[in-house]
Amino acid sequence: MFGLRGVAFAAWTLAASAVSAFAGSVIRRTVPALAASLAAVTALNLATAFLLRQHYQTPLTAHGGVPGLPRGRLGSSWLLNSWTTGPAGKTVSQATINDVINPAQARFQQSPNSNAFMAWMSQHHYTQWWSYQPQSRFWHFQLTEGSWLLALSLILISATVWLLRHRAA
Repeated sequence: MFGLRGVAFAAWTLAASAVSAFAGSVIRRTVPALAASLAAVTALNLATAFLLRQHYQTPLTAHGGVPGLPRGRLGSSWLLNSWTTGPAGKTVSQATINDVINPAQARFQQSPNSNAFMAWMSQHHYTQWWSYQPQSRFWHFQLTEGSWLLALSLILISATVWLLRHRAA
């Protein structure tokens, strides 16, 4: 939903139009140009969503003892990654989580003490970590994305105008 709000929506609309105009001026056939534009904008959108956007600003890191804690403590932040470290301070494998931590969590699920599992995790030197982008960075991310999309659009529009002028000459 990030690309459908704020500055990013207008920037994506402009970029898609610029990509389409450029593809049309290069290919000079309507249907192939539309297909190329759709493929290019889709690839750009997926690359942005999965590879680029999370690196607009260095993510923050938080730790705690109970899996699921970020929802309460971090609110509606964008959770990027989570991992668990063991007694040696190194990331534990999924097998360790399945064999040791998940059964322990199930044991304490019905406990009247809501901190029982966190105490168990601390006692056994396991720590849950989260990498996240706080919600307060939303507008910073919107402006960052809008800026580079505007720059891309201006480059593509300039290239389209240049192609059309030189072709007509």
